[in-house]
Parts: sequence; structure tokens; C-alpha cells
Amino acid sequence: MKKSRFTETQIVKAIKAHEAGRKVEEICREMEVTPTTFYKWKQRYGGMEASEVKKLKELQEENTRLKRMFADLSLVHEALKDAVFKKALTPDEKGMLVQFMVEEHGVSQRQACKTLSVPRSTFQYQPRPKNDMPVVQALEELVKKHPAIGFWQSHYRLRRKGHPWNHKKVYRIYSSMGLNIRRRHKKRLPARVKQALFRPESTNQVWSVDFMSDSLWSGRHFRVLNILDDFNREMLAMEVDFSLPAQRVVRVLEFLELVRGLPRMIRVDNGPEFISRLLDQWCREKNIELVFIQPGKPMQNGYVERCNGSVRKELLNANVFNTLEEVREKAMEWMEDYNRERPHESLGYKAPMDLLEQL
Repeated sequence: MKKSRFTETQIVKAIKAHEAGRKVEEICREMEVTPTTFYKWKQRYGGMEASEVKKLKELQEENTRLKRMFADLSLVHEALKDAVFKKALTPDEKGMLVQFMVEEHGVSQRQACKTLSVPRSTFQYQPRPKNDMPVVQALEELVKKHPAIGFWQSHYRLRRKGHPWNHKKVYRIYSSMGLNIRRRHKKRLPARVKQALFRPESTNQVWSVDFMSDSLWSGRHFRVLNILDDFNREMLAMEVDFSLPAQRVVRVLEFLELVRGLPRMIRVDNGPEFISRLLDQWCREKNIELVFIQPGKPMQNGYVERCNGSVRKELLNANVFNTLEEVREKAMEWMEDYNRERPHESLGYKAPMDLLEQL
């Protein structure tokens, strides 16, 4: 469950103040929360004293501790059962015992298998010798010609030549031959040149893109993709989902291309979604310059970082969300207000759309 910024005592105090005659709007403005959040508090803690809330919290913690103890005892119980009733015979030993009962005592094969709990298909199975020479020869020929390729390149090249072997068989033989190439675990970032924050002179000149994260009331985390036009501070898109990979970022940019056009430059940080080959290839095809900030220097992407601060304070921290649809609905309402009604000091206290209409 998402941890609240307020203690139970503060929440109960606010509810008591409302019951004493104080207006909800005044309380919400003082605590910087929405009326929806306040009524959720009232539905949960209404009619309770601070001491009762404390006792309820202690009972919940005790219940959690007892559940954990029960789970641990159940695990120990299952382990003891497995240790007491564990069968000492291996399948090969059982097969030999079944064969002995059939040959020496004249017991039927069906009865012997049933007595020892051995499936008849297991007992009757006859292993076939493996013939891996065709795969070995094909891999040797392929690696000799292309010494730098890895397993998957080798596998797909064999499939293109018409060989029917699946990847599991090829990988088993590939590993046994010692052909594995050392994997580079850490992806090294290229050196980023320090650049001053570029100030655009028109729309669609520079867009800033960044991610944010928060959690639902249930505790499940979600992400928000913010795209901002640096010229008039207009929020172009707020994409919300549990996962937003590079393919999703490209899809959102393609949608903006249809309704608004594309910029000449996109400024991003060094997140895995932005350094992917998919986004880089898409920007090259669209003749868009992809500019990366230096690692650990968020001030080089100051426009969208300033917008993220407003999103955090006015949207994410001010609301309690139960579902992803609530987040999307509130995000659309906030974005509409941000673009059309909210005055910006850097724009001469005009809204982004007011500046756009003026130009």
C-alpha cells in the first residue's frame, strides 16, 4: 500500500476539524490534497479517535506477523513431510527392480510398475543414441567463416540454410564445443559533451522527454512519460502505463508527428529507453538530432525537470490513485489545465496556449 505523507493522527485531526464545522476546501488547501483524497480518508478513518487508529495499526501489524509465522510453519511442515516420505530409489533403480520382479517372480509388468509407482512409459522407454556430428560439422564450418558471431547469429544462419535443428539442441552442442563468446555485461556510455541549455526561438524546435514514477494505492508502481516543447513550455503528451519501453516512446512520438509535426532536436537523459538502437534509428530516419545530457546532470534538461516538479506536487502527491485509468484521467485534466490556464512566470505569466495563439 502506498505510504501517505501524513500520519494517522494528522488525518484524524483533519477529519475532526471538518466535523467541527470547518470547510473541506480550507482543509485540503492547507494540507495540499484534493477533496477526493480527503473523503477517502474520511471513509476509512471517520468516527475514530487517534488512540483507536493506533490500536488498529498495531492489530494490523500483529496480523501480518502472525500470517508470516503461519507461512513459515507451513513451509517447515512441508519440508518435514518431504524428508520423512522421500523415496530413496532413483528411476533407474526402480526400473531394475521392476525387471527383477517380472523375471524372477513372474509378476506382470503392469502390477510391478503400479507397486513401485513407476509409469509404464518410463519403464518401457528405450534411449536412442545421439548423433550430433551433422550439427558439429555445420557449426565448425560456420564459426570458421564467421569467427565473431555469437550463438543466435549462428542458429539463425543454420535455419536459413534449411537445417531443422531447434535452438535448444544447437545451444547444447554450441556450449559443449566451447564456442560461447564472452558477454559484455556493462553497457558503457559514450562521453557526453557539456552543453548549455539551448533556448529555442520557435515551436517544434526542441522537445524535452523524461520519465517519472509513482505507485497506486495498492503499492504497484507505474511510470509517466512527459514530452515538453521547450519554447512555450507546452506539455505535448503524458503517457501512463506500468511499462513504457523504447517501442512505446517511438509510438507516442509517431502520434505527435500526425497531430503536431516533429521537432529538429529532442533532449533526453541516459535512460535505457533513450539509448536504445530503436529510438536512435527512428530519429535518424526522421532527421531529428538526439541530444543526451551528461550522466548525473539533470540541470542540463531543466525545462522538463521544472515541469516534473509541478507534476509531482500538483498531481501525483495531491491524489491517491486506485487504478491506472484514474491516473490517466487526472493526467489529462492536469495537462489541459497546465497548457491553457496555468500562468508561467517565464512566459510573462501567460499560459502556453496563450503564447502560441499570440504568435
